[in-house]
Amino acid sequence: MTNQPAGATDRRRLRPNRVLFIALAAVLVVVVGKLLIPDVQFLLATTRTTPVYDPPVLAGRLLDRNCTGGFYAHHGGTVVLTLSAHCAIEGDTVTQNNGVVLGVTGPAARLDDCPAGRFCSPSDFMPLYLEPSQIPWGHLNLVDFTGGGYRTIAPGAHPLACGDIKVGDRVDLGGRNWHRTGSVIQIERYEFATDTIFPCMVISDIGAGIGDSGGAVLVNDLPGGITSREINGLLGFTPLAEGLDNLGLTLCTDPNCGLTPPAAASPVPSGG
Repeated sequence: MTNQPAGATDRRRLRPNRVLFIALAAVLVVVVGKLLIPDVQFLLATTRTTPVYDPPVLAGRLLDRNCTGGFYAHHGGTVVLTLSAHCAIEGDTVTQNNGVVLGVTGPAARLDDCPAGRFCSPSDFMPLYLEPSQIPWGHLNLVDFTGGGYRTIAPGAHPLACGDIKVGDRVDLGGRNWHRTGSVIQIERYEFATDTIFPCMVISDIGAGIGDSGGAVLVNDLPGGITSREINGLLGFTPLAEGLDNLGLTLCTDPNCGLTPPAAASPVPSGG
């Protein structure tokens, strides 16, 4: 009988079990990792990385009524924030959950060339005429993507029309204080018997839900559209240029939107 070091038999017997334990641990790590990665991604996409100004930039941020602000624009000397037309009706006073009055809504974008009894629109939005105290002078060319930080609309940037957007283009969405990215997968006419008719609806592969409506959409980092519908769980947005033109609005592409702010206006970070 060959002499063996003490415990050699035990080591041989335990080795397969240890391999099994390691394999099971690896599987557990993979499974737990798959469960946690979406939560981590959501946390990163919704955790603020930049300061909040006073008054805050509402473009891209969740407002009351379960809707999100779009882009800043102006009509003459009046600053507005675009909203989804299905978030309010003309003449509504929009108030945040904390009781702060943001402004009053104007008319929705509409097309006169429309089948009888139907409502047609070039893009799903209406202007929110902002209370003077809620205009973030010095930051009107920004969109707040929360975890994605502030995005700056470049000086002189042109809002995109339907024909400017192509399948495969990169999409950035700000809605529900949640920054998401994806791609355009389809562009088509939107027409259902019980809904607004839109000549152009752009569909992306980004998941969408209640609260995203009205949110700012960038296409290839350019001001592209307004979140308009959830289609089979995916983001559908209408192009920005047609809606702005319809309402006679000009997109803000510099910090003060080409206007002269009141002397008292001096927005500063609040740290919130």
